[in-house]
Parts: sequence; structure tokens; C-alpha cells
Amino acid sequence: MSIRDLEPKALWNYFADLNAVPRASKKEERVIAFAKQFGESLQLPTSVDQTGNVIIKKPATPGMENRATVVIQSHLDMVHQKNADTQFDFDTQGIEMFVDVDWVKAKGTTLGADNGIGVASIMALLASTDIPHPAIEALFTIDEETGMTGALGLKGGLLDGRILLNLDTEDDTELTIGCAGGIDVTATGTYLAEAIPTGMSSMTLRVSGLTGGHSGMDIHLGRGNANKLMNRILLGAESMGLRITSIDGGSLRNAIPRESVAHISLPTDKARSFQEYLNTVQKSIVAEHSTTDPNLKITVETGGNSENAIPLPFQKLLLRVLANTPNGIFRMSPDIKDLVQTSNNLARVLIKDGSYSIQCLTRSAVDSEKMDLAHTIAAGFEIFDAQITLTGSYPGWTPKPEAAIVKIMSGLYEARFGHAPHVNACHAGLECGILGTNYDGMEMISFGPNIRGAHSPDEKVQISSVQKYWGYLLDTLNKIPASN
Repeated sequence: MSIRDLEPKALWNYFADLNAVPRASKKEERVIAFAKQFGESLQLPTSVDQTGNVIIKKPATPGMENRATVVIQSHLDMVHQKNADTQFDFDTQGIEMFVDVDWVKAKGTTLGADNGIGVASIMALLASTDIPHPAIEALFTIDEETGMTGALGLKGGLLDGRILLNLDTEDDTELTIGCAGGIDVTATGTYLAEAIPTGMSSMTLRVSGLTGGHSGMDIHLGRGNANKLMNRILLGAESMGLRITSIDGGSLRNAIPRESVAHISLPTDKARSFQEYLNTVQKSIVAEHSTTDPNLKITVETGGNSENAIPLPFQKLLLRVLANTPNGIFRMSPDIKDLVQTSNNLARVLIKDGSYSIQCLTRSAVDSEKMDLAHTIAAGFEIFDAQITLTGSYPGWTPKPEAAIVKIMSGLYEARFGHAPHVNACHAGLECGILGTNYDGMEMISFGPNIRGAHSPDEKVQISSVQKYWGYLLDTLNKIPASN
């Protein structure tokens, strides 16, 4: 079955149109133009603010003019990830999708359901001629995935609505009313590479096949981090005379690293000992991750780049600092059951040709705890005189369970589906907390269909759940109260 034949057809067709447009974070020029042209084609008031956010306004349908104006918001950008053996150019190709029973998936890449389903939903509402709704202000933000600069750059006074529906969560039983804030921690620097001694054998070591996923929504699942596992292996082999030429692990800050590659050298007479060591440590690591990462592989091949190496004093410090860098859950919330309060993702390790870059994304629902953990991580990197930057800090979103829109949507959910929704806060970063800084008093709630494996090539969205979510969204718009 074609994606375009799925119901609701308008939503799926707009999703297919959107997925034909390359839209990586910080490369959104084409998708901004796409959204702007869409609004103008409907002859609706359309504007692009100085940051690149697109705003399209649509008046209420007849009989609903007295209802409160609703802001409906999603982000235009998507995470670009692919499997190592997938040949795909995100800059020029549209996402290749297919239907697998009740799921829509992509061929070896991220799908873009995060947040493309939300964008497509808003497009379907704006284009509709038969869906009752109050006045709508559609807000399409940019760069949500790598800094939330769109939300951060949105000025006050551009929107009139006092209710915001954020369509960017990934479980259709949940209504999200709070989220974590985050900050990027980056350590960079240079080193003077040195020649590898004679009598060394070069090898390429790979950690691959990890599940990966969203570093906020999936951090509690205990999935393996390729950067931490690679460092564990290298540290254990240090006594054999290991020399590191380069390490390239992970990709995006908000994705749990799935792969890491290291070019190394060892004394030729230690090659057999290293292979025996690797066999042993591989069995342990694979067993430890058999549930969370069943496709994990650790492989070594002879050969590779062996012209120079990281100086031994720096190598020694590097391996220990990375081993000591917090990764995963740092603290659970003492107030909200099962909610991760603070975490860190050791997202990117790139060491090559005399320079290095180590990137983390630190999240917390408590801003002071977020900054404390960020400074703790930074202090570790300062041991080898790295240049530290703390950038992209964004606030969390404080839950307000007594807000009118929360009560309306909770009651509507229970009446429609026969059970209460799970009203919660999440550990991912949502734009609501940022948007609330310039629109104080706006009632906000986030919801969406079932999306699994976001930020990884395993991303998929459930067709029946999209249908459930779409009907619920339409009912919600019909229940928006009169404006004061």
C-alpha cells in the first residue's frame, strides 16, 4: 500500500510532501520556503520571522468565532541518521518510506515522523474546508533538534492565542505537561601527533549495531553508548602498548551513539593477546547488552591509518576522563514517579589529525541541577586543558496540572477511549518551556501518536495510532472554550 492511500489521506499526503524536502537542523532553507509557499497557496496570512519560524493564521470556521484562538505548533527540522551500510544523501534525497503492516518506516534512515506528523497534521487543518475549528495560529519552528534556536528566537507579540497545542510527543496514551531543559557541553583542543614506533601492527576497531535512540525519551532504557563502550575497550588494552591514531564515535547530541570507529596500533607481538582480550571483553559487553542492544557487534580488522598517534600522556588522560564522564541517568525525580530528572549523553567523540572535539547534551528538569552536572563534566575535561563551552541552554517546562486545557483534554480522552490518559512530564526537551518565556500565561499541552525509535534509523510511526490521535485532535479543537 502507498503512504498516500492511508487514512486520514490529507495528513499522510502532506507528510509525504514534507518528507520529499531535505530538512536537517540548521539547513532548513528549503523547508521554510516549502511551508511559506504552502500558506500563501491557501491565501492565508503567512509570515517568516527573523529566526526562520513560519507563522500561518486561519480564521475560525462559521459558528466558532467566539472560541479562544489556539496556537498549534510543531518543528520543521528532523534528525538525519542512517545505517552505516545505507547509501543515502540527506542533502539531496527525500525520505524513502514504506508501509509494514500497521507501521510506516524508512529504508535505512530516520523517518522524520518526529516532528513531521505534527507538521502534516497542521497542514491538513489549514487546508481543510470541512473541519470545525476556532481561529488557528500555526507555528512551525526551526532547529528544534540541535538547539531550539527557533523557539528561542520567537519574539513576543507575534501570537494572540492563549492556548498552545504542541504536537511533538510520541505515545498516544500520554498528555505531556512538562519537560526537561538542556545545555550543550563541548570540549575542544589540539595535540601534537607523533610518529608510531616501529614494530607496531595497525588495526581498525569498530563498535556497531547498537540500538541508539532519543537521548531524552530513551535514556532510561539503558541502551549502550558506543562512545563509552569503545573507551572501555581501549582503556582495557592500554597495558598492551596500545596507541590510538583516531576515534570517531556518535553523531548528534540528541541521539544515543550507535557506532564508533577507532584506528589503533599495537606491538606486533601483542596482536594475539589483544585478540584474546577482545574476545573476552566482547562476550561480556554483548551479554550485558543482550536485551537492549541485541545487534551489537565489536569487530577488529588489520590495517588502517597508522601514520601517527595521539601522544601517550594525552591518551592516558583522555581515556580516563572519558571513562569518568557521566552518561545516562544521573538522578531520578524525587517528586514524579518514574521520571528521569537529570541525565547526560556522551554524544560525540572525534579525535583526529591533531585536534579533538567531545560533545555532550546535559538535561534536567531542575535548572540548577542541570548546570551543576554540566560544570562537573566540564571540570573533568579541564584536566587536559581542553577549551570548554557551555552553549544552547534552554529552560524546562514547569507542569501546571490544573490548567483548563489539561482538564478539558483529560476528560475528552477518557470519554473517547474509556480510560484516563497518562498525564506526565518527559525528559525530552520540548519547545513549550522556551515559548512560555515570551508568552507568559499561555496554557500548553503536548501530545501525539505512537512513534518508536526516534532519532535512529529504526524510527517508525503507527498508522492506527495516527488515526486515533487525529480524531482526538479534531475533538479537542471542537471543545475549545469561548474566549474571555
